[in-house]
Amino acid sequence: MSDKSGFDAVFVGGGVIGLACAWRAAQGGAEVVVVERAERPHAGATGVAAGMLAPVGELSFGEPELLRLSLESAALWPDFAAALEDASGRPSTYVRCGALHVALDRDEAAQLRRRHELQRSLGLEAEWLAPRACRELEPGLSPSFNGGVHAPSEAAVDPRALTLALLVALERSGVEVRSGREVVDGLWDGERLAGVRTAGGEEGEAELRGDAVVLCNGAWSGTTGWLPEAARPPVRPVKGEVLELRVRPGHEPPAAGIVCSERVYLVPRPDQRLIVGATVEERGFDTTVTAGGALELLREAYRILPEVAEMELAGAIAGLRPGTPDNLPRIGPGAVEGLVLATGHFRNGILLAPLTAELVAAQLAGVPANRSSHLSGEQEEQLEEAR
Repeated sequence: MSDKSGFDAVFVGGGVIGLACAWRAAQGGAEVVVVERAERPHAGATGVAAGMLAPVGELSFGEPELLRLSLESAALWPDFAAALEDASGRPSTYVRCGALHVALDRDEAAQLRRRHELQRSLGLEAEWLAPRACRELEPGLSPSFNGGVHAPSEAAVDPRALTLALLVALERSGVEVRSGREVVDGLWDGERLAGVRTAGGEEGEAELRGDAVVLCNGAWSGTTGWLPEAARPPVRPVKGEVLELRVRPGHEPPAAGIVCSERVYLVPRPDQRLIVGATVEERGFDTTVTAGGALELLREAYRILPEVAEMELAGAIAGLRPGTPDNLPRIGPGAVEGLVLATGHFRNGILLAPLTAELVAAQLAGVPANRSSHLSGEQEEQLEEAR
């Protein structure tokens, strides 16, 4: 381990957001270090995430800015994945698999049609399918549902494999990721945040100074005791339980692409796993996997794809999403000099990773971010009217 203590930026948090931001900054020539409290970087929300890259299907009324960010970041994903594979020599696991959102009853169908009308008005790639057409796309679907919306451009990635690729890319760039280190205090030059003090690891207590401290520790960023209360972002933990199923020998995968309803999503992996998620619970920092949570997910998954009943239950895990009052991430300058925020991504951390990395790297370099809108002026007006 290097004994270097002075950096252009110190990243606090080693999930996908922190690692992607650090890698992008290092690509631009910055000297950075990543500090992660857990022993392994994907121990938080990253390790639990399903990895859906689904801005079209996840479109919600009243959240125009989130859609703007999501579409912009989704457009960055193919190049981001390719660059990461070149830099790491490992698969990013990015795949454009499409997503089918189904309605299980008339009420859900009415809600889904309303959302589809908004999708069409915005020129998004989404098609309403009758039940027969849905089954042609996904033969394993339940016989009882009321149609669905197919979004062929939606994609997915395995967040754990993505994390490993980022770690290799960072190592090849000379960036150190210090896991098992807790930030216990900030280092201050007057009112300017100039680094952090950490505890843990072989070196025990250590000081890491930086021109900037990037806060990207997810659900914990709102309780950062070493920051003044006014500088802590309005982030809270939102619990989510997820199941991991596995295709048994002699059986076919129950779905070719992402399949969702209003209550559950199912994301297939190339290695014969199926991710089923996720509950949304205001339980503080509790990460207990409950029988009730598993029962709810399995029941809703079975309503869509009955074949899940024949799959192996390979695991169950709970994680903490970083929620905010308006469901928008906090990306940019913090409330004290020297602090940069990259947190509060709630359910969209994997999707928004490329864009967040671009924005943070640009701020650290002191240059304008290369932004591109994916909505026309007319689309912007329609989206605002749908609030």
